[in-house]
Amino acid sequence: MSTRADLNASILIVEDDSGLRELIQEELQDAGYQVSSAGSAEQAGEQIARTYPDLVISDLRLPGEDGLSLLKSTRSLAGAPAFIVITAFGTIEQAVSALQLGADDFLTKPLNLEHLRLSVARALERQALEREVDRYRRMLNAGDFHDIIGRSTPMRQLFEQIRRIAQADGPVLVGGESGAGKERVARAIHAESERHNGPFVAINCAGIPAELLESELFGHKAGAFTGAQKARKGLFAEADGGTLLLDEIGEMPLQMQSKLLRVLQEGSIRPVGDNHEHAINVRIIAATNRDLEQEVEKEVFRADLFYRLETFSIEIPPLRQRGDDIDLLTAHYIARFGATRPEPVTGISTEAQQLLRQYPFPGNVRELANAIERASVFARHEQIQPEDLPARIRRHSGTQPESSALLESLLGGSELPPLRQVEQRYVQHVLERSDGNKRQAALTLGIGRRTLYRYLEESS
Repeated sequence: MSTRADLNASILIVEDDSGLRELIQEELQDAGYQVSSAGSAEQAGEQIARTYPDLVISDLRLPGEDGLSLLKSTRSLAGAPAFIVITAFGTIEQAVSALQLGADDFLTKPLNLEHLRLSVARALERQALEREVDRYRRMLNAGDFHDIIGRSTPMRQLFEQIRRIAQADGPVLVGGESGAGKERVARAIHAESERHNGPFVAINCAGIPAELLESELFGHKAGAFTGAQKARKGLFAEADGGTLLLDEIGEMPLQMQSKLLRVLQEGSIRPVGDNHEHAINVRIIAATNRDLEQEVEKEVFRADLFYRLETFSIEIPPLRQRGDDIDLLTAHYIARFGATRPEPVTGISTEAQQLLRQYPFPGNVRELANAIERASVFARHEQIQPEDLPARIRRHSGTQPESSALLESLLGGSELPPLRQVEQRYVQHVLERSDGNKRQAALTLGIGRRTLYRYLEESS
């Protein structure tokens, strides 16, 4: 149990009896765990989706949705928490049902606190072992979630967002830095949706000349313009019944933006040179590495189109915020590129892996993939060594971590400031590091944009 406490395991207690809830919370906090609580299954569901606790301890009888329903809903989550059920009216049938649904233990009231502590320790140890085994299994497998590889908390939250958004049918705006995997996220949304049997069509709006983009998207009739010798259906028609990804949507000319908005509103297209509207059934996913809110302020992107596209929005976390995912991805790319050599590369040295962990990867997953492909070619041993990595990654190791300087700037001198002041300074620091992108800053901080705006208002 002490080992788990050292790992700062997080526990959520779901109990409508406030006295018992506080007793369990104090007992587990004294044991070294991070403990939060909820009074209903509905409140618990919101907390689980936001914080991903390691363990849930839930009463069976709750106001509204009961504990077994909460247990069922957690089983479908990526990285589902361990689960202990408690009740004052336990029966053998209830215990069997809870264990069949995946509960780790079934405890009856009045609780024996020593028994509770042992049950918590066992559940967390079992889950830690399962996650470690799963981590290594994922390293060896080619894919993770629709070929998106990641097990970090930001990525588990991303996968859950994808699942939920896929069940709707409105437009989706996917944001993220270059190389973060926006097209993979779009394909995952399509694969999880009811449209998965329909076509998935992608176009890079920056790669098509402005004068040809309308024809590319909507098609044209024969003779509509010079060179249009025969009719051609556009990408909207090709994607009918499926999904159309408009990559680099921020590069779309304003005139085309107004025509795209009309398609979203009317559900029909008009090919170039045609006088008739043609109904289409296409879900639009738009992707960009730009801050479209800033583009709206600059009047280079239509506000009405932005708000329409942002019906659902997803921000992909950059690789530098994904922790051990770097190790996971490194193993994946070594397996892909290293096996193609006459003398296969099978691993990476501790020193080389440490260089990758320290590097910020401005090019994200794409840059890591390219680095491992290069290293696999130049490696002279079974394991990739530091000298096999690109020079920019090796050079970065010469810079010292900025944690000490950051701490000093946050504290702001010899006198210790109030905690709220340190929080506000750190929020400002993250916002600056995110180049003013509030959506990205909120993602880094692990808070909602409303909370971010509140911090900014208080510090102004």
